[in-house]
Amino acid sequence: MCEECGCSDTNTEQTLEEKVRAVIDVIRPNLQSHGGNIELVAVDPDNTVRVRLQGACSGCPSAQITLKLGVERLLKEKVPEVKEVVAVS
Repeated sequence: MCEECGCSDTNTEQTLEEKVRAVIDVIRPNLQSHGGNIELVAVDPDNTVRVRLQGACSGCPSAQITLKLGVERLLKEKVPEVKEVVAVS
């Protein structure tokens, strides 16, 4: 676990949504550097994370790849409770 995204052992009292938000905040600058953005919409009771890709990401042909191989992979790595990440419009 790392201090950078707030998932260290000292933060074990964080809710799942707080952990997810912290990781998304780390991911966001990379997306913004390409003209996009990401918004956390919800964390469902089954631990599915719903996000909205914005800006250049919303119409990008590579958005699904970014979502699954980038956002979902990193979220599952940092927050193992996450089941899946899905995009909503």
